[in-house]
Amino acid sequence: MNVLGIVGSKRKTGNTMTLMQETLKVFKQNNIDTNLIQISDYNFSGCTGCEGCKGSFTCIIKDDMQQIYEAINRCDVLILGSPTYFYNVSADMKKLIDRFYAYNIFDPNDRSVWTSKFHIEGMKLGATISISEQNSYEDMGFTPKALELSLKAIGVRVIQNLKVLHLFDQDAAKQHKQAMQDAKALGETLLKNIKINKKNL
Repeated sequence: MNVLGIVGSKRKTGNTMTLMQETLKVFKQNNIDTNLIQISDYNFSGCTGCEGCKGSFTCIIKDDMQQIYEAINRCDVLILGSPTYFYNVSADMKKLIDRFYAYNIFDPNDRSVWTSKFHIEGMKLGATISISEQNSYEDMGFTPKALELSLKAIGVRVIQNLKVLHLFDQDAAKQHKQAMQDAKALGETLLKNIKINKKNL
């Protein structure tokens, strides 16, 4: 069992990272392998639309995204976290989810018919963490949906979408008791789903 968290903020100790670490802590305490990726540590571009992945589930661009693909392929649970930048996910998160395109295969005559690598090989569990400095969930814009729909598109069963407001200063999450509790609860909910899946396999 392996849980992977991917953070789309450039802040090494920022709010998205803090909440992701709090979620992953639940798995570490239960002796489940975890892996944490900060996208800004990797050098890769967005999808170029070259169609080199057509029919193979494999992106042909040889950059650092290949390392992230390997981590995603290995994991059983995938959690995406992003701050909200101008009503959407961060640029780093956007280029990551654009590269998810390689995980999909389309009917050659009808592109409304498609499947994904993890629909075929075995569905993963997942969750999302979205953060905004504003006072209303409406001000998160597309961020929660962009994360959730991107996971669903590649065959990830999204268990929960954590949305946290009022976080701007770098250490704000650590001082936000409810946010930290909610991040921990997210990990606990995912853990329950892992256990029930294992029990019934």
